[in-house]
Parts: sequence; structure tokens; C-alpha cells
Amino acid sequence: MSLDGRIRELSRRHLSLEAELRDAILHPSSRDEDIREIKRRKLRLKEELERLSAGNRSAA
Repeated sequence: MSLDGRIRELSRRHLSLEAELRDAILHPSSRDEDIREIKRRKLRLKEELERLSAGNRSAA
């Protein structure tokens, strides 16, 4: 997979986690631990996206 393709895939997953987080927050039955885990996963994706995007800009 190309770098641009990887960035697009990670962006798609990040948006998906955003929707999952929104749903979890809106449902009173969601556990705090589950919400924290979604936030952690989302942050890891964001950090990887930033790292890849920075590398992609310097390569251009």
C-alpha cells in the first residue's frame, strides 16, 4: 500500500472511531473503560497520521 493509501485508510479508521466514541458517549450503558479505550485507539491513530503526514510532506 502506498503512503497516501495508508494515510487515507488511517483517516477512515479515525473517523470511524470518532463515530464509535460519539455513540458510546450518548449511550448511558457505556462503561467509562470502554470510552477511554476508544479514545486511546483514536489518539494512537491520530499520532500515526501526523507522523506519516509529516514524512510525506518532507518527501515531496
